Amino acid sequence: MAARRARRLLGSLCIALLFAQPAPTGAAARSGSRSLLTESLVRTFTPFYFLVEPLDVLSVRGASVIMNCSAQCETPPRIEWKKDGSFLNLVSDDRRQLLPDGSLLINSVVHSKHNKPDEGYYQCVATVDSLGTIVSRTAKLTVAGLPRFTSQPEPTSVYRGGSAVLGCEVTAELAPLLRWERDRQALAPDPRVLQLPGGALLLTNASDADAGLYRCALDSGGTPKYSDEAELKVLPDAEEPQRLALLKPPSSLSRLPGQSAVFPCVAAGFPPPLIRWTRNEEELPTDGSGRFQLLPGGVLEIRDVAEADAGTFTCIAESGNDTLEAQAELAVQVPPTFLKRPANIYAHESMDIVFECEVTGKPTPTVKWVKNGDVVIPSDYFKIVKEHNLQVLGLVKSDEGFYQCIAENDVGNAQAGAQLIILDLDVAIPTLPPTSLTSATNDHLAPATAGPLPSAPRDVVATLVSTRFIRLTWRPPASDPQGDNLTYSIFYTKEGINRERVENTSRPGETQVMIQNLMPETVYVFRVVAQNRHGPGESSAPLKVATQPEVQLPGPAPNIRAFSGSPTTVTVTWETPLSGNGDIQNYKLYYMEKGQHTEQDVDVAGLAHTVTGLKKFTEYSFRVVAYNKHGPGVSTHDVVVRTLSDVPSAPPQNLTLEVRNSKSILLQWQPPPAGTQSGQITGYKIRYRKVSRKSDVTESVGGTQLSQLIEGLERGTEYSFRVAAMTINGTGPATDWVSAETFESDLDETRVPEVPSSLHVRPLVTSIVVSWTPPENQDVVVRGYAIGYGIGSPHAQTIKVDYKQRYYTIENLDPSSHYVITLKAFNNVGEGIPLYESAVTRPHSDTSEVDLFVINAPYTPVPDPSPMMPPVGVQASILSHDTIRITWADNSLPKNQKITDARFYTVRWKTNIPANTKYKTANATTLSYLVTGLKPNTLYEFSVMVTKGRRSSTWSMTAHGTTFELVPTSPPKDVTVVSKEGKPRTIIVNWQPPSEANGKITGYIIYYSTDVNAEIHDWVIEPVVGNRLTHQIQELTLDTPYFFKIQARNSKGMGPMSEAVQFRTPKAESSDKMPNDQASGSAGKGSRPMDLGPDYKPPLGGSNSPHGSPTSPLDSNMLLVIIVSVGVITIIIVVIVAVFCTRRTTSHQKKKRAACKSVNGSHKYKGNSKDVKPPDLWIHHERLELKPIDKSPDPNPIMTDTPIPRNSQDITPVDNSMDSNIHQRRNSYRESVRNTPSTDTMPAASAVPSAELPEPEGPFLPAEEEPQGPPTAHVRPSHPLKSFAVPAVPPAGGPFDPALPSTPLLTQQAPGHPMHAVKTASIGTLGRTRPPMPVVVPSAPEVQETTRMLEDSESSYEPDELTKEMAHLEGLMKDLNAITTA
Repeated sequence: MAARRARRLLGSLCIALLFAQPAPTGAAARSGSRSLLTESLVRTFTPFYFLVEPLDVLSVRGASVIMNCSAQCETPPRIEWKKDGSFLNLVSDDRRQLLPDGSLLINSVVHSKHNKPDEGYYQCVATVDSLGTIVSRTAKLTVAGLPRFTSQPEPTSVYRGGSAVLGCEVTAELAPLLRWERDRQALAPDPRVLQLPGGALLLTNASDADAGLYRCALDSGGTPKYSDEAELKVLPDAEEPQRLALLKPPSSLSRLPGQSAVFPCVAAGFPPPLIRWTRNEEELPTDGSGRFQLLPGGVLEIRDVAEADAGTFTCIAESGNDTLEAQAELAVQVPPTFLKRPANIYAHESMDIVFECEVTGKPTPTVKWVKNGDVVIPSDYFKIVKEHNLQVLGLVKSDEGFYQCIAENDVGNAQAGAQLIILDLDVAIPTLPPTSLTSATNDHLAPATAGPLPSAPRDVVATLVSTRFIRLTWRPPASDPQGDNLTYSIFYTKEGINRERVENTSRPGETQVMIQNLMPETVYVFRVVAQNRHGPGESSAPLKVATQPEVQLPGPAPNIRAFSGSPTTVTVTWETPLSGNGDIQNYKLYYMEKGQHTEQDVDVAGLAHTVTGLKKFTEYSFRVVAYNKHGPGVSTHDVVVRTLSDVPSAPPQNLTLEVRNSKSILLQWQPPPAGTQSGQITGYKIRYRKVSRKSDVTESVGGTQLSQLIEGLERGTEYSFRVAAMTINGTGPATDWVSAETFESDLDETRVPEVPSSLHVRPLVTSIVVSWTPPENQDVVVRGYAIGYGIGSPHAQTIKVDYKQRYYTIENLDPSSHYVITLKAFNNVGEGIPLYESAVTRPHSDTSEVDLFVINAPYTPVPDPSPMMPPVGVQASILSHDTIRITWADNSLPKNQKITDARFYTVRWKTNIPANTKYKTANATTLSYLVTGLKPNTLYEFSVMVTKGRRSSTWSMTAHGTTFELVPTSPPKDVTVVSKEGKPRTIIVNWQPPSEANGKITGYIIYYSTDVNAEIHDWVIEPVVGNRLTHQIQELTLDTPYFFKIQARNSKGMGPMSEAVQFRTPKAESSDKMPNDQASGSAGKGSRPMDLGPDYKPPLGGSNSPHGSPTSPLDSNMLLVIIVSVGVITIIIVVIVAVFCTRRTTSHQKKKRAACKSVNGSHKYKGNSKDVKPPDLWIHHERLELKPIDKSPDPNPIMTDTPIPRNSQDITPVDNSMDSNIHQRRNSYRESVRNTPSTDTMPAASAVPSAELPEPEGPFLPAEEEPQGPPTAHVRPSHPLKSFAVPAVPPAGGPFDPALPSTPLLTQQAPGHPMHAVKTASIGTLGRTRPPMPVVVPSAPEVQETTRMLEDSESSYEPDELTKEMAHLEGLMKDLNAITTA
């Protein structure tokens, strides 16, 4: 030890003397005065960039060209040039020379048909020795070809004042060199004359002076080349109208931002045509004030083109009644531009880094990386990640230099660079870790202080070796056997490669690490270095480990195709997998109907298979998996195909007939059931006939029409109807014949209806039920009924109802009030004679069933014909999540219930959620009806009435039915992620239930990953069982963006996932919280407090509480005493009040019982002793119908406080010893699922949520996991003293943490009741598990769709019961005293 101190002192002295020399190596030297030299030894980034970069150049043969280039650096750089990727030898080149500023001069450009030495791509390369190399953007040198005309001018004639176009086309690069002559003289500038971009000449508003011989000349250096001459004749003014014609329509263009675009649109005709332009069907303003200008001849010029100008331009020429249009596209291409440039990076050897580069452009640019002028070729250590970023793994010293991101597309290229400096290991990185450092290497970069360094870790072994990952474990160094404050760096490399990578442990004291993303069947060399606050110590001895060989499974079968050969068959074909290793033994074809969740499979030996027995016109998905001797390979992607259509296999549903008058009948129906339509319904075929004759009349109806009015029928004649559905394949089966008879005569509407034949009122507390029967004379049309009501006068309010309705409930009335009610029938002529009734609503206190009190209600005889009796025996049979079948009986039919007349039934239904939902109705001609399109897991009520001719019944008694559950169809809402205060590695995810839960939510699954684009099976899964809306995730990596998705689950399956929510964990843990967390972790296990040493001084303003809390142990005990004392005092006060109330209640009830015995003999009554009249049966029936409207709370709330394992259908439970049992996975290796235990139901002794869940190996549940308020559970009142539970004594062995919230009243664990064993679940082959964290959550009461009828009864207690409760209280006091003294 003394020798080591001497060496350290000597090393420090050497460093001080040799300030400019490199730092000595070795652990002893590194532990010297490193902190004093950190700033001096950090090299700074050197500015090295281009001032001028070469641009694209167009030249002609024999001309001189300069490619500009200039670079800036502290040391003047050496400039070189590349052409087409190869360096130019400018020393011996007599035509090309390097100018002093770095530009390239090319004298007398050489260009011929077979020799083009100067045309190509040029790049400037700047180099500074001992620093690095950078390259410029590439510039294209284009040499115009030999002068050549692609089209010659042709003789043309034009009317005076008209427009003419003379064509003379050349290649695009020669177009700027073209000019025009008339009579071999250069054309003078004239606003009427315009040379188009392609070279053509446009002449507008022609005059006699414009006549002559025209030719175009091409000046490309040397003697100009002339085209043929063409004569232009100018004709006199046109006297007759000339047909409109387009001489030069616009053509599509491609431009860069900032350039100009010209669209010609030259039209000829008489009268002279008018030209206007539109863009994307919107009129363009061409008044000359903006960038769009209309030039003579209808030419559109766009100045300073912007990316938003792209679109379709339409030229519209109008002359008299003639109109012509021509279109052209403008494409705006954008050269690459950088949204994010690479940033300079400091790093240490063995680190992993990422250079970020984000570019945009149109077309989308491609990106390549260059290091010191050489293109980076992707390999195991140089990878392109996230499309454009460069990742360098396991840095070595030679990786230093300049890295450039070069982006290129069809219209240009650009470059941006950054410098990488690799510091010595004993030189700390001067700033906080930049974002370009990966999560594996951005820990422990703070400058170290002087002090002893740890020795080498001991016993480094590989405890788990797989194909692509290895788990290493070790013991702490001998110099620090506890190792609580040590962190470790694991350096590893492939055998024979000197490029090391590093992985750091995630928290102090951890002595194992999982190294992932390795290659199968490869030898790796590992070494471990411990690090304390003074710096890294000695390295362990190298450990060689070989990964296991990977099982060679077949790849996906390529070119999978599926097509339907008939309405019930699909043929699937594929090819042999290209990546299959070993002979393919067979294939397995999986297929599934769209919308279903169960796959079917069939074994196939060949490369094709035909699946039979499928549903018609239904979508199916297919995939193929190849098998070899090792097992199943990678599945193909799903292919979706729909079977062919066919004629419908079932007739339309619920055909009903409604006689409108003496000559028309209305038919209404529903489509065939969804599974029997066999295709898209294109129409319906209706057949009808007189019952007395067999001749058919056919009429077709449109596809979406579900009703048809048949007119022109004979009076008083019975007709039969049937309907069939049609597809493109033909007509399906028809319905049974349904008959109806037209009226003998039409109803009279020349006068108002007569008075209704009867009116009955039934008053309730805040409503009155009004029922009536129609007028006796039913030959007069009744369109509806008008109900008037008010206090003392019927004219205060008026309500109109349909003519079919026979009762109405007047709501929102005042209790104990006298209302006058009037009823009038009305039609289009007016209202008929009113019928009056009056009634008094009941008082609030009257809740008994008594006879209704009706004022002036004389007996009204039932008219003849009497109203029909309503259907009876209405039943609702639930068939699926959206379908319920309604059946009923009709007492007015014969016993065989056969319908022989033209009656029909009306079914109505609604749900009470929301309360204002309106009824839906449908007609049926049979004694059943299939109600479809309902919501899942919803309670509906149904009623039926019958109509025959002009008579209708009242509505029947209601039937109720709740549809089955369905998987959730919407994701959880309002997903938020927050960091837990004081624990930056822990986050809390909150959410709301899905809008369309379609049933009781039984759990959620949280997916999270650092890569939002990763396959979903590569995301980490956190299951949440129950209806909790918050969850805590621990042990995340600092300063890392995470993405979270949640999906809900009910008894039917999983719903859709929510959108990904991003959250970045905090950058670092604060210095005052790091040791507290460590201490909390050690003390929470019952171990002794950490030995801080004799030199430890407590921080100012704090304490040395092992839990990091400012409260001392003495304060904690005092706080516990205060809490318990307050609870005891509260219980005593409640008991005294309860005893007082019980005595008064007991004496009062004794008096009441004595009075009851004296009046009624030995009978006892729970209610009052009034003599209640037996209720009217019809009134009692109505009250039973109204009772289900009131919701009652769940009388038995379920308290959950015991952890249970997750459902085995979701995740297969495995044993904690996962190291020896590795499960094979199908596609990729997934991280272990962190299983959160669910809650089990236990009988709770009180309504207060209890929490007795000791965890043997961890701290108590954090405060955020407990509910913030009392549970919303409704409990039936019981005895006052029975609402308290006896608290349980806390388990021995674990210290009580006063910083955590505690529940004063704890449920006592029953003796012999075993705690459920917590099982953990894992997916994939990693096998990592963690101790489960019990969660105490009181579950909210379930919302009952069906209502419950509760009868409240008064409870009385005898003195012996009170004595028992007092003894119970004494036991409670003893237990509380035991807690206090403990």
